[in-house]
This record gives sequence, structure tokens and C-alpha cells, in this order.
Amino acid sequence: MKAEFDLVIVGAGPAGLAAASAAAAGGMTIALIDDNPRAGGQIWRQGPGHSMPGALRGLLAELSDRRNVTIHSGAKVVALTGSREMAVESSARGGLSISFGQLIIASGARERLLPFDGWTLPGVTGAGALQALIKGGMPVRGERVVLAGSGPLLIAALATARAAGARVVAVVEQAPWRAVLPFGLSLGAAPSKAWQAIRLTRGFAGTRYWADSIVAQALGDERVQAAVISRGGRDVTLECERIACGYGLVPNVALAQMAECRLTQGAITVDDLQRTSVPGIWAAGECTGIGGMELARVEGEIAGLAAAGQPVPARLLRERERWRRFARRVASSFSLGERACAPPGAGTILCRCEDVTFGDVAEHATWRDAKLHTRCGMGPCQGRICGTAAQTYFGWDAAAPRPPLAPTRIGALLEAQEQSDDGARL
Repeated sequence: MKAEFDLVIVGAGPAGLAAASAAAAGGMTIALIDDNPRAGGQIWRQGPGHSMPGALRGLLAELSDRRNVTIHSGAKVVALTGSREMAVESSARGGLSISFGQLIIASGARERLLPFDGWTLPGVTGAGALQALIKGGMPVRGERVVLAGSGPLLIAALATARAAGARVVAVVEQAPWRAVLPFGLSLGAAPSKAWQAIRLTRGFAGTRYWADSIVAQALGDERVQAAVISRGGRDVTLECERIACGYGLVPNVALAQMAECRLTQGAITVDDLQRTSVPGIWAAGECTGIGGMELARVEGEIAGLAAAGQPVPARLLRERERWRRFARRVASSFSLGERACAPPGAGTILCRCEDVTFGDVAEHATWRDAKLHTRCGMGPCQGRICGTAAQTYFGWDAAAPRPPLAPTRIGALLEAQEQSDDGARL
């Protein structure tokens, strides 16, 4: 299948949906592409037994009434095959070649996982990954869960796990109390966030909240049986069936890198109207910097209006700045400390896909050298996990991605190539 659109939006989370809603009123033909089976992104992820959030329901109802909007769910961008063309693999339609006049990247973020001894045991996941699994239908009722890492994502994972019937025995936060407490008090300046925190945590009833602590080790034979927590100069062992550990989020910028958009501190660089350094390409949401749902939505709306050639109201710019200030407070309060960034033991697996240890990688001077000599980052995840960890430990910048951006069927690649205007090879 080959299709042409005035505007393509990659990512159907809060930013992408807001951008589509804003741009649709201008009459442009719009394609909204997302690799999840249902729109909503991680924040509004739908699944068995999970009701659709009201905000998502409203946006989807509005877009479904627009004949100029086409939503491709279960579809992933494989490559850019030209300056205004992309190859897409769709679970429903196979390989697609989609050309566009303008592009909005709303690709969101992914978790930062930092290895520790035993982290490859079954039962260890990311905090956001635990949310996704639960919303996808994985049963956790009655299981004991330790949540660890840093930032507000732990609180969201706590709420999701509790709602599914899990027993969260501890939330282990690496940031010290001197950072966590002032942040909690500052929520008074954002009443909606304060209420959200209270609603999600329920005052941490029945759950330990340990600041200035990290997971040092996962214990178990065939799967996780306990977590060793380092806190206050001593180790504490907590029996559990699951450990969900995430040290914040990092922008997902692979598509922007392929389009040669400028990056700043690992996020897509944008101007006041969310334009990137490449003409005709906008970016919105967490791929431009981690800031939460509210910031993502307002950035998406600004990008959608700007891409459609519509004026951007001053109130949106003011609202964006307000949520950016909040995002800066979060980043400052939960910045990773020395203990969280301390390298693991030499024998700890760093690259799970290729079974490469931290010690093997540490022998090399650059990410490229480590890949060439150890195959680190060359497995199915293409370095999305170990590359981020290596950047945290060594300060290495990962190389620009090559097509395909994700594991793809050869048949889909061939179909997309046959339909491409210039027959570009993938």
C-alpha cells in the first residue's frame, strides 16, 4: 500500500493526539502512526480490564469524526526512504510507503535501566514496563513487588500495581530526603499535581517509602525471590516476586536522528513553535525533553497548529512555560546521584541481548569500539537499554541509528521498497 498525506504524526500518545486534533481543523490530510495496538501511548495505555481515560476518549471521538485523519495503530516506522517519505510496517496492512508534506515527531521516551547483580532474572522489569505488562493483562494479584529507581514514574507504577491487586512492599527512591521533601512541598504550586500524587499514593499506606536507597542485588534461582536494598550504610533484604526498576526516562530520538534533526542534551531541539532544525519537521512531547503528560499535550497542540499554518495563542505558550518550570523542578529533585550511577561489578551483564558483561565493555574507550569487539548493543533492542546505561556510566554518545529502526519482516521491507517513489533501498 502507498499513501500520501499532508501531515504525518509519529506517536499517538498525549502529544501526538493533541497535535492531530489541533491540525485536523485546518483541513490537512493527516496520518497518525503508532506502534501500539491502541492509541494512547504509555500514559493512556489501554488493555483488558482498564477503562479508557476520559481525555483519551474525547480526543479519539473527535478524531474519528474527522474524515481527513487516518490512524495507523500497530504500525512502526522502519526507515526514512527520502526527504519526505517513510517505510512503515503495519500489523494489519504489511509494508507501507507513506509520503508526507510535513512531519511531527511525538515518539515519547523510554526507560533508563541501570544494571545490578541479578537484574536478568525473570521477574525483573522496568517500572514503566511493569505498568505496560499489567495493562496488557499480566496477572500480578497477590504478588509482592519492589519498585525502585527514581522519579514520579515509581508513583505511577505503584498506583497501577496496587489497582491490579499486587502488594507493593517498598518504593525505593535513589534521591535523598533533602531533595524529595522540598519537591513534595513544591507541589502546592501545582494543585493538579498535588491531588494526583495524593490519589496515586494514598499516603503510601502499607508501603515503605525509602529515599536515598538503591537496589543492590536481585536474589533467586529460576526467578526473583528477594531484593537486596542498600540504604543507610547497610543492606536490607525484602522477599518479593517482582522487582520493577527504572531510573527515570530518556527521550526517544531515533527517528529524529535519522532525519538529521539537531539534538541538545539527548533531546530534540525545538524553537518556540516546536520546529526542529530540519524544515518541515516538528517535534512535541517527551522526545523534546522529559516533562509529563500536561507539557506533552500543550506542546502537541502548539506543533499541530504551527504545522497547519494556524496562529498559536499566547495562552498556550504561557501554559507550556508553566509546565516546563515544573519539569525542571522534577529533573532537579530526582537527578541521579553517585550511588545510582556507580558502575556495577565487572561480571554483571550489561547487554542482555548478547550476554556482554560490564567488565568486557569497560575495556573499550568508545561505544563504537565496544560494539565492534563485544557485540554490545547489536541484539534485538539495538542498544536501547545497554546504550543508555553505557551513556550513564561512561558518558558515551550512541551512534546514529541505521535502518531498520526496529526488527522488521523482510517481506514488509520489500513491499515498502516496491511502493517507494524513488525505489530507495532500505
